[in-house]
Amino acid sequence: MGETTTRQRLAAILAADVSGYSRLMACDEPGTVTALDAAREVFMRHIQEQQGRVIDMAGDSVLAVFETAAGAVGASIAVQREIAERTAGQAEDCRMRFRIGIHLGDVIEKSDGTVYGDGVNTAARLEALADAGGVCVSDAVECAVRHRVAATFEDLGEKSLKNLLRPVHAYRLCPATAPMPTPSPPAAAASARERVDKPTIAVLPLNNMSGEAEQEFFADGITEDIITELSRFRELFVISRNSSFKYKGRPVEVSKFAKELGVQYLVEGSVRKAGNRVRITVQLIDAETDRHVWAERYDRDLADIFAIQDEVTSAIVATLPGRIEAASRDRAARTTTDNLAAYECVLAGKRLHHRSNRADNERALALLERAIALDPSYAHAHAWKACTLGQRWGYHWCEDRKALEPLILAELEAALALDDNDSDVHRILAAINLVYEDFDKCLYHQQRALSLNPNDDLVVVQQGEILAWTGRPEEGADWIQKAMRLNPYHPERFWAHLGRARFVARSYVDAATALRRIGAPDASLLALIAACEARLGNRAAAEALARDALACAAPFSMAEYRASLHYRDAADRQHHLDSLALAGLKQ
Repeated sequence: MGETTTRQRLAAILAADVSGYSRLMACDEPGTVTALDAAREVFMRHIQEQQGRVIDMAGDSVLAVFETAAGAVGASIAVQREIAERTAGQAEDCRMRFRIGIHLGDVIEKSDGTVYGDGVNTAARLEALADAGGVCVSDAVECAVRHRVAATFEDLGEKSLKNLLRPVHAYRLCPATAPMPTPSPPAAAASARERVDKPTIAVLPLNNMSGEAEQEFFADGITEDIITELSRFRELFVISRNSSFKYKGRPVEVSKFAKELGVQYLVEGSVRKAGNRVRITVQLIDAETDRHVWAERYDRDLADIFAIQDEVTSAIVATLPGRIEAASRDRAARTTTDNLAAYECVLAGKRLHHRSNRADNERALALLERAIALDPSYAHAHAWKACTLGQRWGYHWCEDRKALEPLILAELEAALALDDNDSDVHRILAAINLVYEDFDKCLYHQQRALSLNPNDDLVVVQQGEILAWTGRPEEGADWIQKAMRLNPYHPERFWAHLGRARFVARSYVDAATALRRIGAPDASLLALIAACEARLGNRAAAEALARDALACAAPFSMAEYRASLHYRDAADRQHHLDSLALAGLKQ
């Protein structure tokens, strides 16, 4: 008898059963069995189309495993739609309708293909929450597929589910009325299209609609700047200027142009001068569907044409990567590629990391480890694993911080060896060296990150943080506010960075105002707000906030707080500690 082996891995699990199965069998046993067989065929077909695998179809249940959450959600929508269409003419109480639950989590897989574990149990419990004919998913699934499937998600809140230790944040999936796009095979001709691990983009020369020669140079200058700045984003593959400018002045058929250059997205636009005003329009097109993904118009006074060029280029480049990432999620739902699962894991892992809580940090780490297992040479995945481990280290979400440090450095070294031009690698190295208070190395890597990608809000906000730590808080606050403009949907923690920079600059009212934008401040933030109130002479408010900090679930610890202060100037450190003492938080 052969030995049975097991392995633990991340997977998307779909669990389904028939709503009211016992009632259906009691009313019409032969008809119910026939309908169940037909439904199983529907499940089997759509699961296989989405690269899933059926694990079990015992009784009235279905259990399947997918490499990606998008595959599981796409299959569930297609199944529910087809079964609803097939049973539309039947009496309401005779219709066979399934409930489906989907979860993205750890499973234990045996060598014979069967799966067990919390991932399976969670999917089964979510299934019980689903409506008849409906789908219920966990927040891990919602996070992974948001904007990538033809559906919206209704937040059901935290649910305590049977036999699960922790509540699960659940969502009701609400499919769009339009049919789901069917999967299409990857293109095979152009070399750029073979780089399916990155969205590919070409920027067409902006059209000069003014008829004036000076505007021709202006339009070409903006086009070149957009190409140069987009090329800084390592997650994009940008077609060179020489290739794009071959099409200058020629009418372009989107699908033909895209096929010739092997690109997925096009940027096109125009420049028009009217008096002392200039109007620039830009739009992003999904070349595969010839669909406009995003469009924007910029109206400016023509006082300094080069300043306008810089301003508009920065605005466009700050917006485009996010729009391309969102559109790429939609494309990933339509396109089967070997790297889809790794790319999806990194996207979801980054989103979970930004939530800055322990449970989401754990899930983010699992997703990033999954991405690396799928593609060990994925530098961006290594960089973000280091970032997620660094978050765990910084928040003390581990038993042994010393043991975690070499793991973080190992991931950074791997990422750096794979891609020395990834701005995230240098951004994280700057953060690590700040913690070690090696300010020279910190500033070197930060400037490298900034030079590689000056429009990444995470790089920009960190520039502000580091300036505040190194004695230039006013400049730091300006950089942090720039990051907020680059990303209007920035993580809430940006307010904490701004508040601390204002505090270091001795602008206590502005500091407290920024810090109070945090929805659920932890003990450290409460302590800093208390320090601001103490400096403003509001003793009662300061002492109340200090008591709140000491009463937190993870109470304020002066030793840990002191260790988190990375000022280069001893006077700034002492000012901070003296302010805490004024609030009643003694050293």
